[in-house]
Amino acid sequence: MANREVGFIVTEEYRHWINEVKKRIKQSQIKASVKINYELLDLYWELGRDIVNKQENAKWGDAFLSVMSKNLQKTFPGMSGFSAQNLRSIRFWYKFYNDNAKCLQVVSKFEMVEKMVKSIPWGHNQRIMYKCKDINEALFYVQKTMDNNWSRNVLEHQIDSNLYERQGKAITNFQVKLPIPQSDLAEQTLKDPYNFDFLTLREEYDEKELEDALVNQITQFLLELGTGFSYIYCFIMFVYILMWS
Repeated sequence: MANREVGFIVTEEYRHWINEVKKRIKQSQIKASVKINYELLDLYWELGRDIVNKQENAKWGDAFLSVMSKNLQKTFPGMSGFSAQNLRSIRFWYKFYNDNAKCLQVVSKFEMVEKMVKSIPWGHNQRIMYKCKDINEALFYVQKTMDNNWSRNVLEHQIDSNLYERQGKAITNFQVKLPIPQSDLAEQTLKDPYNFDFLTLREEYDEKELEDALVNQITQFLLELGTGFSYIYCFIMFVYILMWS
C-alpha cells in the first residue's frame, strides 16, 4: 500500500487499525463458514434420522436411497452431498451416535454431542465414524480436532497412531470451539466442498463467487446477532466493495 493515496497519509496508527479490521473480517468469515457447516450437518442429522425411521417403520429397503438420491439431485443438480453413497454415510453417521448413546460415559450430555459433531466438517466426521470403534473414542477425536485445529490428514494420522488408546482418557468435559484463524481446520471449514454444494455454488466456482457467498452468510450471521452489530455489517460491506471495485 502506498504511503499516500487520494489525499490520505497512511500512518502507523492506520496500519495497526486496518490490521485489526482484517482480523475481525477473517473471524467473521470463520464464524459464517462454521454456521454454514453446522446448518448442513444439522440437515444431514435430520436426514439420517428420517432415513432410519423410514427403513425401520415403513420397511423400505436400501433401494429407496438410490431413488431418493435421483429425486434430490434432479432438484439440486450437482450436489454431491445427495449422492446415494453419501446418503448411506449420513445414515451411518446418525446411527453411529444415536445407537451408541447408551455407551456414553456421560449420557446426559448427548445434546452436546450433537453440537460437537455438527461443528467440524463432514470430511472430518466421515474419517472419525468409519475409523473409530465406539462413540467415546469418536468424541475424543472430535474434541481433539477442535482443540488442536487438526486438518483431515492430521486427524487421520492421529487415529491411525492410536492416540486415544495411548492417552487412555475419554472426553467428559465437552466444549465447542471456533477454529483458529489461519489454521488448517479453519481453512478446510471455509473451503469445504460440501458447504459450497449447500450454497449451490457451481462445481468450478471462482474466487469472486466464493467471496459473494461468504459475504451473504456473514451478512445473515451479523443481522441475526441484532442491531448492535449493524455497524460491523456496514463496515464489512464497505471493505468488500473496496476489495472488488
